[in-house]
Amino acid sequence: MTHKDNEEILESIGCKMGFTPEILKTLEDIEPSFLQKYNRCDQKILSDGALPAKMKILMALAVVASKQCEACTVSQMKSALNAGATKEEIMEAMDVIFITSGAPAVAACRDALKLLK
Repeated sequence: MTHKDNEEILESIGCKMGFTPEILKTLEDIEPSFLQKYNRCDQKILSDGALPAKMKILMALAVVASKQCEACTVSQMKSALNAGATKEEIMEAMDVIFITSGAPAVAACRDALKLLK
């Protein structure tokens, strides 16, 4: 995989998510072949299939919240908003997060929720 291939992957991810996560740039510097793995995930989550991409991103938001990864929730929230998720859809996802993973998972979304203001 060439540097140009990696640039194209980063650009594609950036276009779909509305931003390029800094971690991907760091990983490219450390291990360029890692982007191929991430790109496979990108193709599955950020593209419509049997489930629309927006729904899959909201599912990903719930998963990363359950893991209490605050930076991950911000990333997934940006992606959800870029995919057209409404405040109502996001708040319904927050209900699911609370029901399935409790208050600590909701607390992990505190910075992500600021993006709705």
